Formats: sequence, structure tokens, C-alpha cells
Amino acid sequence: MRLLVTGAAGLLGRELLRSAACDVVPAYFSQTLPGGVHLDVRDRAGVRDVIRAVKPDGIIHTAYLQDDWLTTAVGAVNVALESGGARLVFVSTDAVFGPRETPYAEHEPPCPITPYGAAKAAAETAIQAITPDAVIARTSLIVGSDGTSEEEQRVRRLAAGEPGAFYTENIRCPVHVGDLAAALLELLGSDLDGVTHVAGPQAVSRLELGRLIAIRDGYDPQALPSVPGTPSDVRLDCRRTQARLKTYLRPASEFLSR
Repeated sequence: MRLLVTGAAGLLGRELLRSAACDVVPAYFSQTLPGGVHLDVRDRAGVRDVIRAVKPDGIIHTAYLQDDWLTTAVGAVNVALESGGARLVFVSTDAVFGPRETPYAEHEPPCPITPYGAAKAAAETAIQAITPDAVIARTSLIVGSDGTSEEEQRVRRLAAGEPGAFYTENIRCPVHVGDLAAALLELLGSDLDGVTHVAGPQAVSRLELGRLIAIRDGYDPQALPSVPGTPSDVRLDCRRTQARLKTYLRPASEFLSR
């Protein structure tokens, strides 16, 4: 299989490049990657040219820009329109939902409350219409092991006394980048299609997550500043997808254990 990974310079993209056991072509926008191709997903003609040149059997689309509708929504649509029959896995987000007290299942329609969530929700809808056999993989906060993920960097900044705080009322289901990459590659080679939920099974607050990272990295977890923040409980019910995967999606308390 020949795999095209968009957004390959990002945290998830780099992990996919590292772990994929096939011919992988990284597509980047601003950060050049060896053996890669430059790709501006906002440019449909450019997307068409790249896909025709690479001739991928599969595409994992991770590229997004949180504050840019063109990149996040239109870019994903361009990739779907020009996929040329390649198997498509689109990485979406729990931000397509608003807060509530119970987890969201895969069959539930998006109800975003942020522009980013709306962009991802629009992309999901269009992709399912354009390429019904594509996989929509909704995930949550992505955490790594090398200090480069956003949550790890935040812990280091706040532990060093920089301004900011962790929210106690922001609840998510964090996933390890290695687990997520393995699950996406497994989905790519499977016969599944439609919406899947690929996040960790453990719901934690941003403060609880920060403290787990701090303990792992040798910082004082009690020294991390916190504020309630706007209540935002968004949990993905991943049991249906997990039951069909060999990849084990670990809880945060496990993958952040020392």
C-alpha cells in the first residue's frame, strides 16, 4: 500500500510516518519533510495534482488549522473530492459536540458550539456525501511521550511559573498519539466506514490530565495552577469502535503511568 499523510509535520502526522509499515508519502504545508510533497489543501487544483502524482492507495487526512475554515473544512472537502478512489480516513474531533453530562455515541449528529467544531462537522457531512466508504475518526486531546504535544508543553510552562492555568471543569477523553496512530492505520486497512470514535476510555479534566503529565515528568502536580473555567464536559463513547479494533486505546492513567 502507498499511503499519503496530510499534515505530516504535526504530532499525529509524525507518529503515522514513524509507525506505518508501508510506503508513506508525507504531505506538508510550512515545514519541509524529507521525501515529502508540498500541499496546500485549500487549493483544490493543487490537491488534485499531488494526489495524481503520488497515486496513493490510502489517505489519512490530519491537516487542519483551528482558526481557519478554509483549511479545516474546505481543505478536507478538497481531499475527498480529489481522492481518486483512494481509501480515506479523515481525522475529526470531539469538538463537533457541545457539552453535556453523558457520552456521545457514533450515530449522534454533530452539535458544535465553536467555529472549529463547526468546520470539522461540515467536513464530516461533506465527506460522507462525497465518499461514503470513508472513515470519519473522531478523537479527543492527543498526548505524546516526548514533550511536544500541547498538553505536555502547557505543563512545562506552568510548572516553570509562566501565566496560565488548567481548567477543572473541562472534561475530555485524552488518547496517546501512538495508540491513535495505530488505530487509524488499522481502520485504514479495515472494511469499516462511516463515523468511528477513537479516543481514550477515561474521562478526565484538563487539570487531572496536567497532573498526570506532571507526575510522569517529575514536576509537582499540586503546583499547577487551576481555575474552574467554563463547564465543558465532552466525552466520546468509543466502546463500539474499540470492540472492532485490535489496537488497545489506553486510558490516560495507564499511558501516563511512570
